[in-house]
Amino acid sequence: MAQYQLSINKKSYNVDVDVQMPLLWVIREVLEMTGTKFGCGMAQCGACTVHIDGVAMKTCLLPVSAAVGKQITTIEGLSADRSHPVQKAWIEEQVPQCGYCQSGMIMAASALLAKNPNPNDEQIDTAIAGNICRCGTYQRVRKAIHTASDLMKKENSGEGGKR
Repeated sequence: MAQYQLSINKKSYNVDVDVQMPLLWVIREVLEMTGTKFGCGMAQCGACTVHIDGVAMKTCLLPVSAAVGKQITTIEGLSADRSHPVQKAWIEEQVPQCGYCQSGMIMAASALLAKNPNPNDEQIDTAIAGNICRCGTYQRVRKAIHTASDLMKKENSGEGGKR
């Protein structure tokens, strides 16, 4: 066992866990933030995606030690009330189906938009390529990312995200 201090969703946490424990299990099981999902356990599906220093990263194989000293944002930290433009767009475009990929896909989309507020379809496809949607809602995901981009532009122009 080892002690780690983590910064998650702008709060500090001290955890005493096995040195080989992946960050996903610290988030879900130790800290009980269950929005981040377990999918494949091989860093292939993207369900476990969170932001680490603003970069979308899969956490099911990432050792907890790799996150020490970094800013971690989970789906819970994106917004407590679903007011983030990506979350609003997800609802507006009716993206969710089974829910398996949702938090990881939203985290990948929000990381993309933070770096590129006006992505084209190819850039969107590249950004979400590491996230598998079992239901095949990729067209709706792409549309929601464009909608979120529009919402962000409106919010930044002072229109408050009203559509």
